[in-house]
Amino acid sequence: MTRQAFSLFDPKLITPAMVDSVRKLSPRIQWRNPVMFVVYIGAIITSALWVQALRGQGEASAGFILAIALWLWFTVLFANFAEALAEGRSKAQAASLRDLKKETWAKKLREPHYGSEWQLAQSSGLCKGDVVVVEAGDLGDSIIPADGEVIEGAASVDESAITGESAPVIRECGGDFSAVTGGTRVLSDWIVVRVTTNPGETFVDRMIAMVENAKRQKPRMKSPFPSCWLL
Repeated sequence: MTRQAFSLFDPKLITPAMVDSVRKLSPRIQWRNPVMFVVYIGAIITSALWVQALRGQGEASAGFILAIALWLWFTVLFANFAEALAEGRSKAQAASLRDLKKETWAKKLREPHYGSEWQLAQSSGLCKGDVVVVEAGDLGDSIIPADGEVIEGAASVDESAITGESAPVIRECGGDFSAVTGGTRVLSDWIVVRVTTNPGETFVDRMIAMVENAKRQKPRMKSPFPSCWLL
């Protein structure tokens, strides 16, 4: 399992962002950003002046006015595109993190030591204090079912889904390397893990919530026009 990388020029992000950049030209959206709203109004006025210049009534050449109008529209569209691209990356990152929360089976131990009797349990049903054993090549592609602490054994763990680092790390009982994260995978050996979080409180759950709540903060401005004008 590897974490999906999102390139700045990924067509899956670029295409929807281009569509959204045009959709965001609606006055109901533009007026919420005071700075870009001023540029937006300037682009409309300059475009009207260009049409007037085409009729021979302009105070400057039509070509010059058109160049100014195009730059203003480009500025508005680029700002919309950058915002839409940031929103798209956030949604894609949240979707990638949700993939780590796929339901998997775990060996829940009756006693907190290796070799004890165990029973199958779903990862979503594990609670704080439960003890599971995870072995390489075992159930669920050896996925660690929940956040926890290694209380016995040592194993090589692939944490690329969380950290992006391709090199595996060693997790063992005791010391500073005993914590494991749900969704990571055991590559070799085995570990006995005591679950330290309840369902919905895992590291991945917190990351998803943080990504989804990280919305771009824009200053608010009361619209100078009646709402019916912004349709």
